[in-house]
Order: sequence, then C-alpha cells, then structure tokens
Amino acid sequence: METILIVDDEKNYLVVLSAFLSGEGYETLTADSAQQALEIVETTELDLVLTDMKMPTMDGIELLMRIKEKAPDLPVVMMTAYGTVENAVEAMQLGAFNFIMKPFHNETMKQIVDKAVRTYSVLKENRRLVQALEDRYCFDNIVGKSKPIQAVFDTVQKVAHTKATVLITGESGTGKELIAKAIHFNSPRRNKPFVAVSCAALTGTLLESELFGHEKGAFTGATTMKKGRFELADGGTLLLDEIGEVPASVQVKLLRVLDEMSFERVGGTRTIAVDVRLIAATNKDLKAETEQHRFREDLYFRLNVVHIKLPPLRERSEDIPLLAAYSATKFARESNKGEITFSPEAMRFLCNHRWPGNVRQFEHAIERAVLFSKGNEITMDDLPKDLVSFADLEIPIDWQKLSNLPGTLDAIEKKLIQKALSLSNNVQSRAANLLGIPRNNLHYRLKKHNLL
Repeated sequence: METILIVDDEKNYLVVLSAFLSGEGYETLTADSAQQALEIVETTELDLVLTDMKMPTMDGIELLMRIKEKAPDLPVVMMTAYGTVENAVEAMQLGAFNFIMKPFHNETMKQIVDKAVRTYSVLKENRRLVQALEDRYCFDNIVGKSKPIQAVFDTVQKVAHTKATVLITGESGTGKELIAKAIHFNSPRRNKPFVAVSCAALTGTLLESELFGHEKGAFTGATTMKKGRFELADGGTLLLDEIGEVPASVQVKLLRVLDEMSFERVGGTRTIAVDVRLIAATNKDLKAETEQHRFREDLYFRLNVVHIKLPPLRERSEDIPLLAAYSATKFARESNKGEITFSPEAMRFLCNHRWPGNVRQFEHAIERAVLFSKGNEITMDDLPKDLVSFADLEIPIDWQKLSNLPGTLDAIEKKLIQKALSLSNNVQSRAANLLGIPRNNLHYRLKKHNLL
C-alpha cells in the first residue's frame, strides 16, 4: 500500500483529505507543520507528499526545497487557496510534481495523486532494475581466481572506462555476452542502453534492416519506419554477437559506421549520426576467416582494437569449486532452499568433467541439481544423467597389438569399471548403474580384473 504524507496547518483539511485518500486505498500520514513533515520524510518511506503552499514559520515552497534535498525523486504536489500563476511556475521549477487549487474536486485530486504515485512507482522500479543489472554485471559476479580468468578481469577493468572497440572471442558458453555487459555496466555509458543483436540469426537483408533500420516502403512488408539497433543504442553500447556470420555486403556498411559513426536507414537518404560503443563477439577465429577471404581484413583490424579471449572451462578447472558454490547459492536462493553443499564425489566429478558447453552448461547442470536434490547436499545422484558418461575417458590402446583383441577388450573393460567406481565413490551399486549392468555382474568383473 502506497503511503502519502499530507501537510497542512488547517486540521480540517488534514482530516478530510486523510479520510478521502484512505478510502481510495492509500495509507496516509498527516503533519500540521513543515517541521513535523520533514521529520516524517527523514524516518518514513513515502510515495507522495501533498502539502499546502501557505503555512506559518516554513511555507510550502521552502518545504519543497528541503524535501528535494533529502529525497530528490519523491513527488510533491502543492495545494493552495492563494495560488497564482507565479506560485505554480515557481513550484514546478523547483521540482513539484503538480499544483492544485483549493477548493478542489475529489476526482481532480484523485487523478493527480494516482498519476504521481504511479510515476514514482515506475521510477523506483526502473532504478531497482538498473541496480540489479549493475549488481549482476559487477566484477564480483564474474567468478574465478585462475590466471586465465584473472587476465580477462584485468583487461575488462582497463578497457571499461574507454571508448575502445572490443572483440571478445571464445567457445560457445564461455560468457561472451556477460563480459560485454560487464564492460558496459562498469563504463560511463552504464545509464544508457545496452543493445545486443545475434548476427547469426538473420539473413543479409534482414540483418541490414535490423542494424540500420528502414524507411516506410523500403521493401515489401516495410509498412512503417523502423529504427535500427545502432539508433536504439545511441549513447550506449551495441553488442554484435556472432560477428563472424555477417555477410560481406553488411561488413562494408559496418566498416563505414565504425569509421564515421553515421549511416542511412535502408531505403533512406538522410544520414544519421550516432554515438555508440561497439563490442563484437564470436566463437570463430576471425584472423583465419580473413585469410580465407570470408571476412574483410580491414573490418577485422577495426574490430580488434582490444581483444579479449575467454578460456574454456576445461582450461580453468581450479575455478569450478568457486563456480559451483556461487551457482548453488544463487539457485538455492531462487528456489527458497537453504545452504547447498557438494559431496566429495560430486565435486570431483564436476572438476574432472570436460564441459563442452562451458559455463552455460555448467550453470544449467547446477541449477537442475539444486532443484532436484532431496537434501542440502548435492550427490552424484542429483547430477543430470547425461553428464555422467565416459565420453572424456582416455583409454590407452596399443595399436601395434590389436591382433590380441581379447586382451585389448579386457583393458578397455577394466578402465571403464575403474572410471565408474571413481565417479560413484566406490559404491558398487552406483557403479553398476552407470555401466548399465546388474550388480552381481559387476562383482564378477571386479574379481576378474583383480579390483576387489
């Protein structure tokens, strides 16, 4: 329930207004002096101040100024029976939300109050979302202590406050967009738009329209004018994801925008100037693409002002315990669960797995494990079954002795059994389940390979 402070030295107005606004669903507080009102502003979370203009000792204008010093965004509506145009103009110039004359109609008051409260609610929500984004993309939330990821942090911190174009490369799932957002939200552009577009998701014509916009009638189906991503990102940051998929015709236009920061919409003739910080991301080797003449060399050099290469998760396995703890805490909080820990075998498995999908795959696995765990400890049984495989098992085979097929098969079988026992912390029933064989069958094979 929104809270409104009513300030008036005439107590009849306090009683009448309080009763009316309470009936409209608001919680009301009253003050019969500006001094009392200031005390309430300092100690109470308010959604609106409704104050009389003419009061003894401290008038409404001075109260407005004092409130704006303490709570700049809090809306203040002024009321007076002695109002003039000059009073209204002065109040609005000093930050009043609106101005209403006494006596007023209830419906007029209701409309002004409702609008003021709604506007303040939207403002607070926007600020909350911005803060949430800043918190989400602060450096503390990019987890890792390994040398490769610390080198990334160092580069991001150095480049964030500049206007330099950044090229982020790395395998799928390594967090390229996360790094791009960290650069944006730690830069002077943090309060301007962050706009991302996947270049792989659109064909040449559609991509050109998406990036630069189009005029009405530019092509079949262009029934209205549409602004492109460069215009929408004006003053902020534009992330071109999968930049390696951009066709040659669009690469030419991109080069011009990077050089001149201007372009024309598709079907238009008016040159539009923008101020955009460009970040490009790709899982391709753009240098190799230029050598194969699939990507313009001059565009590559223009994009590659600062290069950030993200390491795959398998190359920074020492970060996995930190990532696991961070992700488990986050998903446990979202699921209203308590503190989550990992069994030794589960953590050993997480650290040894190759994670072809990198951090994205890792986080999805932890989220599922947290959701389906029966207690506060994640065990091997809680991890997604498709993870617990033998795809990354290294089996030594002597290719010169393949004529001894039974011996080779026995060596492979023994290695698989040892891997299953390691994954299951030597619990034979779990190992048998991983291998897809009955437990008594496993027992026989353990004896056969002298593993008991």
